[in-house]
Amino acid sequence: MAANQAMLDYLSTRRSVGIAFLKEPGPDAAQLEQMLTIATRVPDHGKLAPWRLILISGDDRAAAGEQLAAIAAAKNPAIEPAALDLERRQFLPAPLTVGVISAAKPHPKIPEVEQLLSAANVAFNLVHAAYAMGFAAQWVTRWFSYDERAAAALGARPGERFVGFVHIGTPTATIEDRPRPALSEVVTRWTPSAT
Repeated sequence: MAANQAMLDYLSTRRSVGIAFLKEPGPDAAQLEQMLTIATRVPDHGKLAPWRLILISGDDRAAAGEQLAAIAAAKNPAIEPAALDLERRQFLPAPLTVGVISAAKPHPKIPEVEQLLSAANVAFNLVHAAYAMGFAAQWVTRWFSYDERAAAALGARPGERFVGFVHIGTPTATIEDRPRPALSEVVTRWTPSAT
């Protein structure tokens, strides 16, 4: 297989674009189908497809935010109005958010963590697909990924959990790269130990 320099260049420079810098247009129906098809081409031991995707777009973005604000207010009656407003805007202004759910299935040979990692690969593949199609994306978790009531309100079923939300749209800014760890700090070579 020949080297793909364009892909290497992309992978060497990919940078998330925050939701505040994502605007219309988002992907159309055909682009979204292609994006989701690419997203689900991930390692999946046992062909379990242990994940589901929830699409939040259009007026549903504000409705989802209202539900989050109501849950946040119920959890903390003293919450500030500004904080509630932030909850209402969790899915704005990006035109599309895809919630990626880990829907692990009981299996005697494939542990839940392996299925969870497959779902995480779906989220990251979705980010790559968005960029490859000329959009930008940000993968986030936030509190509502881990809160049972909020996760259920956003589409998680009993026994499922979100691995995050991928916001997708047209970028309005070029985001500067952040410092990356030196390989010498994060890479070691395994050597056999004396037994």
